[in-house]
Amino acid sequence: MIMFYFQKLDVYQKSKNFCKEIYSILDEKNFYRVTNDQLRRASFSIMLNIAEGTSRFSNKDRKNFFVIARGSTFECVAILEYLFETEEITQEIIQKGEKKLEGISKMLFGLIILSSSISYLTGLSGSGLYPFFVS
Repeated sequence: MIMFYFQKLDVYQKSKNFCKEIYSILDEKNFYRVTNDQLRRASFSIMLNIAEGTSRFSNKDRKNFFVIARGSTFECVAILEYLFETEEITQEIIQKGEKKLEGISKMLFGLIILSSSISYLTGLSGSGLYPFFVS
């Protein structure tokens, strides 16, 4: 089976799983349409921006997509907080969501820092580092 590089990244897999969980919650609940749509788009945006970022050749472009993905994690936290404060989700849901988003955010921060500091890497495809960093 052919895999694109982003599919091997833990942060992509975790963001995809988070997105699936959000979709499941949204299918069960009857939130206001705007809130529902925004949370759906924000959770989807995390994984899509990670995937698109890995396709870029310059560090600056990659970093930009990772920054956008990280912004979407913060957006999800804000929406979950709102839903909790308006008593539309339980404390358990917000705590689980925040914990997952915190982990995703930390991994994205690492990718952002890596994109900012590495100008050229070669021959590292098997090392677990990011072989797409080429100037």
